[in-house]
Amino acid sequence: MKNPQPSVSVPSVLFGAFDRHNFGDLLFPHLMTALLPGRAFAFAGLVERDLRAFGGHRVRALGAERPLQLIHVGGELLTCTAWQAAVMLLDPAEAAAAIARYDADPVAAAEWAADQLGTLRIEPYVAGRDILAPGGKLIFNAVGGVEWCHLPLAHREVVKTVLGQADWASVRDHLTQAALQAEGLDFPLCPDPAVMVAACFGERIATQQRQGDVQAMQDAFPQGYLALQFSSDFGDDATLDALVRELSQVIASTGLGLVCYRAGAAPWHDDAGLYGILRQRLPPGTMRLFESLNLWDICALIAASRGVVGSSLHGRIVALAHGLPRVSLVPPQQGDRPLKMTAFAETWEPDSVPRGVTVDEIERAVIQALAVPAAVLQDNAAHLRECYRHSQAQWTGLLAV
Repeated sequence: MKNPQPSVSVPSVLFGAFDRHNFGDLLFPHLMTALLPGRAFAFAGLVERDLRAFGGHRVRALGAERPLQLIHVGGELLTCTAWQAAVMLLDPAEAAAAIARYDADPVAAAEWAADQLGTLRIEPYVAGRDILAPGGKLIFNAVGGVEWCHLPLAHREVVKTVLGQADWASVRDHLTQAALQAEGLDFPLCPDPAVMVAACFGERIATQQRQGDVQAMQDAFPQGYLALQFSSDFGDDATLDALVRELSQVIASTGLGLVCYRAGAAPWHDDAGLYGILRQRLPPGTMRLFESLNLWDICALIAASRGVVGSSLHGRIVALAHGLPRVSLVPPQQGDRPLKMTAFAETWEPDSVPRGVTVDEIERAVIQALAVPAAVLQDNAAHLRECYRHSQAQWTGLLAV
Protein backbone atom coordinates (compact mmCIF):
# COMPACT_ATOMS: atom_id res chain seq x y z
CA MET A 1 0.00 0.00 0.00
CA LYS A 2 1.21 3.54 -0.81
CA ASN A 3 0.58 6.82 0.90
CA PRO A 4 -1.63 9.20 -1.09
CA GLN A 5 0.44 11.62 -3.17
CA PRO A 6 -0.17 15.27 -2.19
CA SER A 7 -0.79 17.61 -5.08
CA VAL A 8 -2.33 21.04 -4.53
CA SER A 9 -0.84 23.41 -1.94
CA VAL A 10 -3.10 25.03 0.67
CA PRO A 11 -2.05 27.72 3.16
CA SER A 12 -2.85 26.31 6.62
CA VAL A 13 -4.17 22.99 7.87
CA LEU A 14 -5.35 22.24 11.39
CA PHE A 15 -4.74 18.53 12.02
CA GLY A 16 -6.12 16.35 14.77
CA ALA A 17 -8.57 13.67 15.78
CA PHE A 18 -11.66 15.75 15.06
CA ASP A 19 -12.74 13.19 12.48
CA ARG A 20 -14.60 11.26 15.24
CA HIS A 21 -17.01 12.18 18.02
CA ASN A 22 -14.89 13.13 21.00
CA PHE A 23 -15.62 16.26 23.02
CA GLY A 24 -12.13 17.74 23.22
CA ASP A 25 -11.18 16.93 19.65
CA LEU A 26 -14.36 18.56 18.30
CA LEU A 27 -13.53 21.66 20.32
CA PHE A 28 -9.90 22.12 19.22
CA PRO A 29 -10.45 23.52 15.70
CA HIS A 30 -13.01 26.04 17.02
CA LEU A 31 -10.48 27.25 19.57
CA MET A 32 -7.65 27.53 17.08
CA THR A 33 -9.70 29.55 14.60
CA ALA A 34 -10.81 31.87 17.40
CA LEU A 35 -7.28 32.23 18.74
CA LEU A 36 -5.78 32.81 15.29
CA PRO A 37 -8.26 35.28 13.77
CA GLY A 38 -8.00 36.49 10.22
CA ARG A 39 -6.58 33.22 8.92
CA ALA A 40 -8.22 30.65 6.67
CA PHE A 41 -7.80 27.01 7.67
CA ALA A 42 -8.60 23.62 6.25
CA PHE A 43 -9.52 20.95 8.81
CA ALA A 44 -7.87 17.57 8.40
CA GLY A 45 -8.06 14.24 10.14
CA LEU A 46 -7.33 10.74 8.95
CA VAL A 47 -10.57 10.25 7.04
CA GLU A 48 -13.16 12.49 5.43
CA ARG A 49 -16.06 13.18 7.79
CA ASP A 50 -18.79 15.74 8.30
CA LEU A 51 -19.38 16.30 12.03
CA ARG A 52 -21.19 19.63 11.73
CA ALA A 53 -24.38 18.05 13.09
CA PHE A 54 -22.53 17.65 16.40
CA GLY A 55 -21.01 21.13 16.38
CA GLY A 56 -17.83 19.93 14.68
CA HIS A 57 -16.43 20.54 11.21
CA ARG A 58 -16.37 19.08 7.76
CA VAL A 59 -13.04 17.26 7.89
CA ARG A 60 -10.90 16.16 4.97
CA ALA A 61 -8.31 13.38 4.96
CA LEU A 62 -4.76 14.61 5.41
CA GLY A 63 -2.51 13.89 2.46
CA ALA A 64 -4.39 15.07 -0.63
CA GLU A 65 -2.83 18.54 -0.40
CA ARG A 66 0.50 20.02 0.65
CA PRO A 67 -0.06 22.60 3.37
CA LEU A 68 2.26 25.53 3.83
CA GLN A 69 1.54 25.29 7.55
CA LEU A 70 0.50 22.16 9.44
CA ILE A 71 -0.63 22.68 13.01
CA HIS A 72 -1.19 19.65 15.25
CA VAL A 73 -3.87 21.28 17.35
CA GLY A 74 -3.53 19.27 20.58
CA GLY A 75 -4.69 16.10 22.24
CA GLU A 76 -3.07 12.80 23.13
CA LEU A 77 -1.63 12.48 19.63
CA LEU A 78 1.85 11.16 20.35
CA THR A 79 0.77 7.73 21.55
CA CYS A 80 -2.33 7.00 19.44
CA THR A 81 -1.46 3.98 17.30
CA ALA A 82 -2.88 3.26 13.87
CA TRP A 83 -4.88 0.35 15.29
CA GLN A 84 -6.48 2.53 17.97
CA ALA A 85 -7.20 5.32 15.52
CA ALA A 86 -8.76 3.01 12.94
CA VAL A 87 -11.07 1.34 15.46
CA MET A 88 -12.24 4.65 16.92
CA LEU A 89 -13.23 5.83 13.44
CA LEU A 90 -15.71 2.96 13.02
CA ASP A 91 -19.29 2.75 14.19
CA PRO A 92 -19.82 0.53 17.28
CA ALA A 93 -20.86 -2.61 15.39
CA GLU A 94 -17.95 -2.35 12.95
CA ALA A 95 -15.55 -1.69 15.81
CA ALA A 96 -16.71 -4.78 17.68
CA ALA A 97 -16.24 -6.90 14.55
CA ALA A 98 -12.74 -5.49 13.92
CA ILE A 99 -11.68 -6.09 17.51
CA ALA A 100 -12.97 -9.65 17.44
CA ARG A 101 -11.11 -10.35 14.19
CA TYR A 102 -7.79 -8.54 14.69
CA ASP A 103 -7.15 -7.80 18.36
CA ALA A 104 -5.15 -11.00 18.93
CA ASP A 105 -3.09 -10.62 15.73
CA PRO A 106 -0.99 -7.42 15.82
CA VAL A 107 0.50 -7.94 12.34
CA ALA A 108 -2.88 -8.38 10.68
CA ALA A 109 -4.27 -5.53 12.77
CA ALA A 110 -1.53 -3.18 11.54
CA GLU A 111 -2.16 -4.12 7.91
CA TRP A 112 -5.91 -3.66 8.33
CA ALA A 113 -5.41 -0.27 10.03
CA ALA A 114 -3.11 0.99 7.28
CA ASP A 115 -5.69 0.02 4.68
CA GLN A 116 -8.51 1.65 6.66
CA LEU A 117 -6.65 4.90 7.18
CA GLY A 118 -4.89 5.19 3.84
CA THR A 119 -1.54 5.87 5.47
CA LEU A 120 1.47 3.82 6.49
CA ARG A 121 2.20 6.05 9.51
CA ILE A 122 2.18 3.81 12.58
CA GLU A 123 1.42 6.87 14.72
CA PRO A 124 -1.02 8.39 12.23
CA TYR A 125 -1.86 11.61 14.06
CA VAL A 126 1.85 12.57 14.01
CA ALA A 127 2.59 13.96 10.54
CA GLY A 128 6.01 15.14 9.38
CA ARG A 129 7.61 17.26 6.71
CA ASP A 130 6.78 14.84 3.91
CA ILE A 131 3.22 16.21 4.12
CA LEU A 132 4.30 19.85 3.78
CA ALA A 133 4.96 22.06 0.80
CA PRO A 134 8.65 23.04 0.47
CA GLY A 135 9.59 25.50 3.20
CA GLY A 136 6.40 24.77 5.15
CA LYS A 137 6.04 25.15 8.92
CA LEU A 138 5.37 22.20 11.23
CA ILE A 139 3.76 22.96 14.62
CA PHE A 140 2.84 20.73 17.57
CA ASN A 141 0.62 22.64 19.98
CA ALA A 142 0.21 21.33 23.56
CA VAL A 143 0.25 17.67 22.55
CA GLY A 144 0.18 14.78 25.02
CA GLY A 145 1.71 11.35 25.29
CA VAL A 146 1.54 10.13 28.88
CA GLU A 147 1.84 6.47 27.86
CA TRP A 148 5.08 7.10 25.97
CA CYS A 149 6.98 4.48 27.95
CA HIS A 150 4.42 1.84 26.92
CA LEU A 151 4.88 2.49 23.18
CA PRO A 152 6.94 -0.01 21.17
CA LEU A 153 10.44 1.21 20.38
CA ALA A 154 9.69 1.49 16.64
CA HIS A 155 6.76 3.81 17.38
CA ARG A 156 8.84 6.01 19.66
CA GLU A 157 11.56 6.32 17.05
CA VAL A 158 9.06 7.46 14.41
CA VAL A 159 7.55 10.09 16.71
CA LYS A 160 10.98 11.30 17.83
CA THR A 161 12.04 11.77 14.22
CA VAL A 162 8.97 13.82 13.37
CA LEU A 163 9.16 15.93 16.53
CA GLY A 164 12.79 16.63 15.71
CA GLN A 165 11.63 18.15 12.39
CA ALA A 166 9.16 20.55 14.03
CA ASP A 167 9.52 24.31 13.87
CA TRP A 168 7.75 24.47 17.24
CA ALA A 169 6.48 21.91 19.70
CA SER A 170 4.97 22.13 23.18
CA VAL A 171 3.51 19.45 25.45
CA ARG A 172 0.62 19.70 27.86
CA ASP A 173 1.79 17.77 30.94
CA HIS A 174 4.88 17.03 32.98
CA LEU A 175 4.86 13.28 32.28
CA THR A 176 5.05 13.77 28.51
CA GLN A 177 7.71 16.44 28.96
CA ALA A 178 9.87 14.20 31.17
CA ALA A 179 9.51 11.19 28.85
CA LEU A 180 10.63 13.21 25.84
CA GLN A 181 13.46 14.84 27.79
CA ALA A 182 14.77 11.33 28.52
CA GLU A 183 14.84 10.84 24.73
CA GLY A 184 16.83 14.03 24.20
CA LEU A 185 13.87 16.21 23.18
CA ASP A 186 13.26 19.23 25.41
CA PHE A 187 9.92 20.91 24.78
CA PRO A 188 8.16 23.57 26.88
CA LEU A 189 4.91 23.01 28.70
CA CYS A 190 1.67 24.55 27.44
CA PRO A 191 -1.78 23.97 28.93
CA ASP A 192 -4.40 22.32 26.75
CA PRO A 193 -6.11 24.82 24.39
CA ALA A 194 -9.45 24.07 26.06
CA VAL A 195 -8.44 26.30 28.97
CA MET A 196 -9.40 29.10 26.55
CA VAL A 197 -12.98 27.97 25.94
CA ALA A 198 -14.65 30.44 28.31
CA ALA A 199 -12.52 33.31 27.03
CA CYS A 200 -13.22 32.49 23.37
CA PHE A 201 -16.83 31.33 23.54
CA GLY A 202 -18.26 32.51 26.85
CA GLU A 203 -21.16 34.40 25.28
CA ARG A 204 -22.07 31.57 22.95
CA ILE A 205 -22.03 29.07 25.81
CA ALA A 206 -24.07 31.38 28.07
CA THR A 207 -26.70 31.70 25.35
CA GLN A 208 -26.78 27.92 24.97
CA GLN A 209 -27.37 27.54 28.72
CA ARG A 210 -30.65 29.43 28.48
CA GLN A 211 -32.34 27.20 25.91
CA GLY A 212 -33.31 23.65 25.02
CA ASP A 213 -32.01 20.64 26.87
CA VAL A 214 -29.57 22.59 29.05
CA GLN A 215 -32.27 24.88 30.39
CA ALA A 216 -34.44 21.80 30.99
CA MET A 217 -31.72 20.30 33.22
CA GLN A 218 -31.50 23.50 35.23
CA ASP A 219 -35.28 23.52 35.63
CA ALA A 220 -35.22 19.87 36.74
CA PHE A 221 -32.62 20.61 39.44
CA PRO A 222 -33.19 24.17 40.69
CA GLN A 223 -30.86 23.41 43.61
CA GLY A 224 -28.08 22.63 41.10
CA TYR A 225 -26.54 19.55 39.54
CA LEU A 226 -23.21 17.85 38.95
CA ALA A 227 -22.35 16.98 35.36
CA LEU A 228 -21.46 13.28 35.47
CA GLN A 229 -19.68 11.26 32.79
CA PHE A 230 -17.74 8.01 32.69
CA SER A 231 -16.45 5.78 29.91
CA SER A 232 -17.37 2.19 29.14
CA ASP A 233 -14.35 1.13 31.25
CA PHE A 234 -16.58 1.58 34.30
CA GLY A 235 -19.20 -0.93 33.20
CA ASP A 236 -18.41 -4.02 35.32
CA ASP A 237 -20.81 -4.97 38.11
CA ALA A 238 -18.48 -4.15 41.02
CA THR A 239 -17.70 -0.71 39.63
CA LEU A 240 -21.37 0.06 39.02
CA ASP A 241 -22.14 -1.03 42.57
CA ALA A 242 -19.51 1.39 43.88
CA LEU A 243 -20.81 4.20 41.66
CA VAL A 244 -24.35 3.70 42.98
CA ARG A 245 -23.16 3.71 46.60
CA GLU A 246 -20.88 6.75 46.28
CA LEU A 247 -23.20 8.83 44.11
CA SER A 248 -26.15 8.12 46.41
CA GLN A 249 -24.05 9.52 49.25
CA VAL A 250 -23.12 12.56 47.16
CA ILE A 251 -26.80 13.25 46.46
CA ALA A 252 -27.69 12.88 50.15
CA SER A 253 -24.83 15.03 51.45
CA THR A 254 -24.97 17.85 48.87
CA GLY A 255 -28.61 18.00 47.78
CA LEU A 256 -27.42 18.23 44.17
CA GLY A 257 -28.82 16.31 41.25
CA LEU A 258 -26.83 14.38 38.65
CA VAL A 259 -26.93 14.92 34.89
CA CYS A 260 -25.13 12.26 32.83
CA TYR A 261 -23.67 13.29 29.49
CA ARG A 262 -21.50 11.57 26.90
CA ALA A 263 -18.15 13.21 26.14
CA GLY A 264 -17.56 10.84 23.25
CA ALA A 265 -19.71 8.55 21.11
CA ALA A 266 -16.77 6.96 19.25
CA PRO A 267 -15.79 3.36 20.15
CA TRP A 268 -13.92 2.98 23.46
CA HIS A 269 -15.63 6.13 24.76
CA ASP A 270 -18.96 6.45 26.63
CA ASP A 271 -21.88 4.02 26.75
CA ALA A 272 -25.31 5.58 27.29
CA GLY A 273 -26.63 2.17 28.35
CA LEU A 274 -24.54 2.31 31.53
CA TYR A 275 -26.17 5.61 32.46
CA GLY A 276 -29.57 3.99 32.10
CA ILE A 277 -28.56 1.23 34.49
CA LEU A 278 -27.25 3.77 36.97
CA ARG A 279 -30.43 5.83 36.86
CA GLN A 280 -32.56 2.78 37.66
CA ARG A 281 -30.52 2.16 40.81
CA LEU A 282 -30.20 5.71 42.16
CA PRO A 283 -32.96 7.37 44.23
CA PRO A 284 -35.89 8.33 41.97
CA GLY A 285 -35.71 11.81 40.46
CA THR A 286 -32.07 12.41 41.35
CA MET A 287 -30.52 11.75 37.94
CA ARG A 288 -31.29 12.79 34.38
CA LEU A 289 -29.78 11.65 31.07
CA PHE A 290 -28.55 14.42 28.78
CA GLU A 291 -29.18 13.12 25.29
CA SER A 292 -27.47 15.76 23.17
CA LEU A 293 -24.08 14.98 21.62
CA ASN A 294 -23.68 18.54 20.34
CA LEU A 295 -20.39 20.13 21.34
CA TRP A 296 -21.95 23.43 22.42
CA ASP A 297 -24.72 21.75 24.40
CA ILE A 298 -22.08 19.81 26.34
CA CYS A 299 -20.07 22.97 27.01
CA ALA A 300 -23.22 24.73 28.23
CA LEU A 301 -24.26 21.79 30.40
CA ILE A 302 -20.89 21.88 32.16
CA ALA A 303 -20.83 25.67 32.46
CA ALA A 304 -24.30 25.66 34.08
CA SER A 305 -23.38 22.92 36.56
CA ARG A 306 -22.07 23.10 40.12
CA GLY A 307 -19.12 20.94 39.06
CA VAL A 308 -17.96 17.96 37.03
CA VAL A 309 -17.31 14.33 37.95
CA GLY A 310 -15.99 12.10 35.19
CA SER A 311 -13.28 10.33 33.25
CA SER A 312 -13.12 12.88 30.40
CA LEU A 313 -10.07 15.14 30.43
CA HIS A 314 -11.89 17.84 28.50
CA GLY A 315 -14.93 17.67 30.73
CA ARG A 316 -12.49 18.54 33.49
CA ILE A 317 -10.75 21.29 31.52
CA VAL A 318 -13.99 22.98 30.43
CA ALA A 319 -15.03 23.01 34.10
CA LEU A 320 -11.62 24.46 34.98
CA ALA A 321 -12.00 27.18 32.34
CA HIS A 322 -15.30 28.22 33.99
CA GLY A 323 -13.83 28.17 37.49
CA LEU A 324 -15.86 25.15 38.58
CA PRO A 325 -15.06 22.22 40.92
CA ARG A 326 -13.99 18.98 39.23
CA VAL A 327 -13.20 15.39 40.13
CA SER A 328 -11.59 12.94 37.70
CA LEU A 329 -12.37 9.22 37.90
CA VAL A 330 -9.63 6.61 37.52
CA PRO A 331 -10.77 3.55 35.50
CA PRO A 332 -10.94 0.39 37.60
CA GLN A 333 -8.33 -1.49 35.53
CA GLN A 334 -5.87 1.42 35.23
CA GLY A 335 -3.29 -0.09 37.59
CA ASP A 336 -0.04 1.87 37.60
CA ARG A 337 -0.37 3.10 34.01
CA PRO A 338 -0.26 6.91 33.78
CA LEU A 339 -3.51 8.78 33.23
CA LYS A 340 -3.76 11.95 31.18
CA MET A 341 -6.33 13.58 33.50
CA THR A 342 -4.09 13.10 36.52
CA ALA A 343 -1.00 14.24 34.64
CA PHE A 344 -2.74 17.42 33.54
CA ALA A 345 -4.01 18.20 37.04
CA GLU A 346 -0.59 17.56 38.58
CA THR A 347 0.98 19.93 36.06
CA TRP A 348 -1.46 22.82 36.15
CA GLU A 349 -3.89 22.75 39.08
CA PRO A 350 -3.69 23.68 42.79
CA ASP A 351 -3.11 20.87 45.29
CA SER A 352 -6.46 21.68 46.93
CA VAL A 353 -8.33 20.51 43.82
CA PRO A 354 -8.87 16.71 43.70
CA ARG A 355 -7.05 14.91 40.91
CA GLY A 356 -7.71 11.30 39.96
CA VAL A 357 -9.76 9.21 42.40
CA THR A 358 -11.17 5.70 42.34
CA VAL A 359 -14.91 5.13 42.37
CA ASP A 360 -14.70 4.29 46.09
CA GLU A 361 -13.46 7.82 46.80
CA ILE A 362 -16.08 9.84 44.92
CA GLU A 363 -18.03 11.29 47.84
CA ARG A 364 -14.92 12.42 49.73
CA ALA A 365 -13.46 13.98 46.57
CA VAL A 366 -16.70 15.78 45.64
CA ILE A 367 -16.98 17.30 49.11
CA GLN A 368 -13.33 18.37 48.90
CA ALA A 369 -13.81 19.88 45.43
CA LEU A 370 -16.94 21.82 46.43
CA ALA A 371 -15.05 23.28 49.40
CA VAL A 372 -12.29 24.85 47.29
CA PRO A 373 -12.81 28.64 47.37
CA ALA A 374 -14.23 30.08 44.16
CA ALA A 375 -11.39 32.62 44.05
CA VAL A 376 -8.82 29.81 43.93
CA LEU A 377 -10.60 28.19 40.98
CA GLN A 378 -10.99 31.49 39.13
CA ASP A 379 -7.35 32.44 39.71
CA ASN A 380 -6.23 29.04 38.38
CA ALA A 381 -8.33 29.50 35.25
CA ALA A 382 -6.93 33.00 34.67
CA HIS A 383 -3.35 31.81 35.20
CA LEU A 384 -3.74 29.02 32.64
CA ARG A 385 -5.22 31.40 30.10
CA GLU A 386 -2.13 33.55 30.44
CA CYS A 387 0.14 30.50 30.16
CA TYR A 388 -1.61 29.41 27.00
CA ARG A 389 -1.46 32.87 25.40
CA HIS A 390 2.25 33.14 26.20
CA SER A 391 2.99 29.76 24.60
CA GLN A 392 0.95 30.40 21.48
CA ALA A 393 2.68 33.74 20.98
CA GLN A 394 5.96 31.85 20.66
CA TRP A 395 4.91 30.14 17.43
CA THR A 396 2.25 32.39 15.92
CA GLY A 397 4.97 34.58 14.43
CA LEU A 398 6.24 31.59 12.45
CA LEU A 399 3.06 31.45 10.40
CA ALA A 400 2.56 33.25 7.15
CA VAL A 401 -0.57 35.36 7.00
